[in-house]
Formats: sequence, C-alpha cells, structure tokens
Amino acid sequence: MGNFKELRVWKDSVSLSANIYYITRKEPFLKDFGLSSQVQRASVSIASNIAEGDERGSNKESIYFFNIAKGSPAEVITQLHIAHKIGYIDALILEKLENQTERIRATLKNLIKSRKNIDSNR
Repeated sequence: MGNFKELRVWKDSVSLSANIYYITRKEPFLKDFGLSSQVQRASVSIASNIAEGDERGSNKESIYFFNIAKGSPAEVITQLHIAHKIGYIDALILEKLENQTERIRATLKNLIKSRKNIDSNR
C-alpha cells in the first residue's frame, strides 16, 4: 500500500483519462459540455479513487475506494456508447476505449480480491 503510482491499474486509468480528454476536445464532442464533462469526470474518478484507496491505512479502507473506482468504468462505457449513438465517436474508437476500460475494471476486480485475501489470511 502507498505506492499507487507503481500500480499498473493506476497507470492504465491515467492513460484512459488522457484518451478520454483527447476525444472530448474534438468536434463534435467539444460542443457538448455536459456529456464531455461527465465522461471526463468519470474517467478521472477511476485513477483518483485507486490512488486514494492505495494511500489508506488498511485494506478495508483501500477496498472501499477500489470498489468505488470499479463502478466508474460502467459510467465511462455508458457515456461512450451514448457518444457513439449520437455520432460523436466512431465504432473503432468506442471499441478501443471500451476494451481499455473493461481491462481496468477486471484488474480492479482482481486487486480487490487480492486485498480481501490478504485480510482473510491475517
């Protein structure tokens, strides 16, 4: 604990946020402040909650924040599907970002399981 910048899932989440910001700063996404802001905040929430969780003093607290982080990928994927349906992003970008987001979600699930196992073995 306490080395969040070394966690692969944190690095992947930061990369996802950068990719989200990249696509939301282009037309036509750029003009939709509501949706672009929402998907940006949801993506940033993933990395932020991983960092906060890893800095907590116990696995129980860490797991709490990792679970919050694990919920945000569902938000990101939902918002990306909406963006695709209304023509802001094409199918290829949707697929790439959805896959990236799903990998983060799966990694968080495994991290939570691992931290729970540490607690149960004490």
